[in-house]
Amino acid sequence: MKNRYITEMGMGTDVHGRDHTVAAERAVFDAIHHSSLHFFPHLGKTASDMEIDLLIGVPEPDAVDKEKIAAVLPYGSVTVTVKEGGLEIPTQDGDAIIVANAGVIVHIVE
Repeated sequence: MKNRYITEMGMGTDVHGRDHTVAAERAVFDAIHHSSLHFFPHLGKTASDMEIDLLIGVPEPDAVDKEKIAAVLPYGSVTVTVKEGGLEIPTQDGDAIIVANAGVIVHIVE
């Protein structure tokens, strides 16, 4: 049985360069660096036993390097899904600000 144990949300931006991958990496970093996981010993599991669904929302989903985003997470088996979302804030010089949203959902198979 696959049980959900954690859901974290984060937001990241790329202020210069319109890099959707950078914004997504920052969103994942924001989500995971607010947690400290202590339940593994109680379940007889390790961090490597996690199955992680990583959901990313950016204005241009095809502009995201999924492998690079998955590498932000240090443990577990990661599945990355990128959908249209986030925000693009125009600037006067045409170098728009990209805002990405991330949802990190951690499952443990028992």
